Parts: sequence; structure tokens; C-alpha cells
Amino acid sequence: MQSTFRDFIPAGKGHWAAASDSEWNDWSWQLRNRVSRLDQLSSKLLLTPDELAGVAFSETKLALGITPHYFNLIDPNDPLCPIRQQVIPREGESIQSPGELLDPCGEDESMPVPGLVHRYPDRVLFLVTDRCAAYCRYCTRSRVVSGVGEQHLETDFARAINYLKEHTEIRDVLLSGGDPLLLSDQKLQTILKAIRDIPHIEFIRIGSRIPIFLPQRITPALVAMLKEFHPLWMSVHTNHPKELTTEVQAALGRLADAGIPLGNQAVLLKGINDDPEILKTLFQKLLRCRVRPYYLYQCDLIQGSAHFRVPIQRGLEIMEQIRGHTTGYAVPQYVVDGPGGGGKIPLNPDYVVAKEPDRWILKNYKGELFEYREPATEGEEVIRPLVKEPAAC
Repeated sequence: MQSTFRDFIPAGKGHWAAASDSEWNDWSWQLRNRVSRLDQLSSKLLLTPDELAGVAFSETKLALGITPHYFNLIDPNDPLCPIRQQVIPREGESIQSPGELLDPCGEDESMPVPGLVHRYPDRVLFLVTDRCAAYCRYCTRSRVVSGVGEQHLETDFARAINYLKEHTEIRDVLLSGGDPLLLSDQKLQTILKAIRDIPHIEFIRIGSRIPIFLPQRITPALVAMLKEFHPLWMSVHTNHPKELTTEVQAALGRLADAGIPLGNQAVLLKGINDDPEILKTLFQKLLRCRVRPYYLYQCDLIQGSAHFRVPIQRGLEIMEQIRGHTTGYAVPQYVVDGPGGGGKIPLNPDYVVAKEPDRWILKNYKGELFEYREPATEGEEVIRPLVKEPAAC
């Protein structure tokens, strides 16, 4: 592991050195200058045959799109660069393996109205856009995101808001997509206000990769607007410590300073972060950005994702090598989304060695064994510790 992964390094202008500072720091300019075509990509990188085949396939499945900021993190001399693998298509995307699904989380079947997923009792997922600043090649919603696939996201905002009003059991709304922060301040504010005006909605969450792909979007004006809708939480998505640049650190700092609690959702990806030292560095670096590592996801069974997926057993081994070896704040919950709509299922290393009626035998992070006695229930013999009798006077 390179020591620079632990450091905060600026992305810099790189291939866009001719841009002025005002252009480079303008998120709209960043979007207009995304790498989205083969000619743009090949002019900046020597592509492998695997990547060339993948880019051709991306025109009909999940679009190519990389912001200048994020593109500058790619190592042009390393086809296995962890940044490169996340955003440049490869031929494996065109290969469907057994068990893979178009809708791996079963979201389409849990939509009472278009764009609103209601699976859990007290919370909903509100898909407010189908566009992102850049496109992760393992995207769970690749079926509807980016606009080039056969299926398109249809969101009925009026019906969604009415559904939220009618269902008083809902207390938590997660805005996702696509990426909600790609919306204009005004449109996002309108959506947030409509939700906040519903009395039984207790808090709102936003899921976004924008602070990592496009930190320039986290403007003072955006942050001031978001602050109006507390309690508001945000889940960001970072997979590798190299993604946490000085620009990203500053953007996350602006959000944290506005009182927005931040959590990170990472995906376990083969050849990218399936290493305990890489992940530990990522999680520790996130804490320095005031972001709590929240979930480590097992990669969903997305069509064309076999080259990204890590065996669950390996994920458990990695978690075992992290827990106890760093602060608990830096240890996320490892989960798998039950394929087809089962929801999040926790995955944990087995620390229970044996269970008996009155005691548990437990293993700690060092492999040492400990006995934990259960409290005696009524009618059971109470096992008392041996106490030395006091000496007679």
C-alpha cells in the first residue's frame, strides 16, 4: 500500500490545466467537461483491449461518465488502478453470470407509486433522479441510471408526496437515485420542503457520491439550504482512500460544519479494496473527515458484475482483521442486500464458540476465549463465585 493513500492529496487540474480556477471550481463546468466518449477517454489514457470492449458495451447499458476531478485520480500507467476500475467499463459488464439479476434488490416490486420504494415498515426510498455526476461500473441501479438502458426511471412526485402524507407509519425518507445533489438547489429545496412539511416524517436522509465525484458541488449556498431541513443526515459513498482528496475533505467539512451527520457506505470490490489494510486506511481517513464508516456492502448480484464480486467468506475474514485492530468507530457493519428484495442482512465473523444453558464461550479479536455467565432465572441454582472466608478472630 502506498503511504500516500493515508494522506490527503489534491486532485489538481491535470488534463484540464488550461481551465481557470473559477472554471475548475464551478461544478457546472465540471459536469460539462466530463469524459463521456471513447475519443475523450482514449486521448487521455492508453486503453486495454478489455476496456475498449467495455466502453463499446456501455453505450447500451450504463453510460460512461467521469468528472475531471475524479478522472485526475486515475493512474494512467496502471490498468488495475482502483480508481480506474471503478469508472472505466470492462468487457465483463457484458457477461451475465448465474444468479445475477437486473433488479438485484427487488426495488421495482416494492414501489407503491413510481419512484418510491416502501420495503421496511417505517422508512422509504425516494428515487428523485436517474443521473449521476459519474457512473460506477457496479451500479445497483444500472437498469435505470444514466438514460441509455432499456428501462427508465419514472418518478411521480405528486403521488409520492401524497403517499408519504397518507402513510403515517413512515418516519424516515431517504433521497437517492441517481444522485439527488445533482439537482439544482431550488428543485432539491422544493422536494425537501414538501417532505419536511409532513408532520410524521421525523428525519430525512440523502444518499450521494457527489462529495467524492464532484466536491465543487458542495457550495456554501447548497450547505446553507440543506441546513434549513434538520434533522437531515447524509450517506456518502467512498470505496478507496485515494478518493479522499483535499478537495473532498473540504467538501465533507462544509457539510459537517453545517451539523449534517455523515456516514459512509462502501462496497467490497475485488482488486479495489478487498484488503484489510486498504479498508482500515479508508475507514480511519473517513473519521478524519468527520464521516462515520456505516456500511460495507457485499457487491449486489448486478448483471455483469462477477469481476467485481468478492466471496463472502473473504469479506468475513477482512472484517475479522479490522475489528479490534482499530477504533470501533472505524468498523462498519458488513451487510448483504438479500437478492430479490430481502433487505439488508448483517454478516459478522463468528465470535461465538459455544452456547450452553447458563453460559456463552466467546472469542475476542486475538482468538482468546472468554466465558460469559447468564443470569440465573427464578428456580435455577445460582452459581456464586468462590469467596475466601474471613479468618476467625
